[in-house]
Amino acid sequence: MTLLTFVGVAALLTVMPGPDSLLVLRTAVAHGRRAALTAAFGIQAGCLWWGAAAGLGLSAVLATSHTLYTALRVVGAAYLLYLGVRLLLTRSDPADEPDPPGRRWFLRGLLTNALNPKVGVFYLSLLPQFVPEDAPVVAWSLLLAGIHVALGVLWCATITVLADRLGHWLRRPALRRGLDRVAGTAFVGFAVRLALRP
Repeated sequence: MTLLTFVGVAALLTVMPGPDSLLVLRTAVAHGRRAALTAAFGIQAGCLWWGAAAGLGLSAVLATSHTLYTALRVVGAAYLLYLGVRLLLTRSDPADEPDPPGRRWFLRGLLTNALNPKVGVFYLSLLPQFVPEDAPVVAWSLLLAGIHVALGVLWCATITVLADRLGHWLRRPALRRGLDRVAGTAFVGFAVRLALRP
């Protein structure tokens, strides 16, 4: 398989609806472009982590250890549930507190991806198909993950710009509360799916 084929597959997977895109959209609407892009970089850092894990064989350990996989899956589901319930139950987001360096946004994006073992198993099953024979596995895994990350950054930037352009409409109190309820419900749904589907 060629790199061009991988780019096509990665692009398709990048634009599929999921917790990453939802997190960036909600953050852009509620907290602005800078916060959303910082969260996006956190998400992509999680992709690089799983890419390196796949190259080093750690994802294989995760895939073969039912106990480890289940533990990480439960923790990841609990985190998504936490995000969802907080959006559903609170009128204002505690993350509205000042955080100049953006650590909170980056960490939120990072944990959304890094605590999802399905991303690791997915990388384990996908990346080796595109690593040439006798090529350095770790280097190629990081290269492929880097391509996926670049596509992810472009996609997240697109979401952020569109949300910013529509910000005057989306940030109306009633619409923002509605978006929080929809996003909260979706995060709870993602959590349940991650917890119940091996």
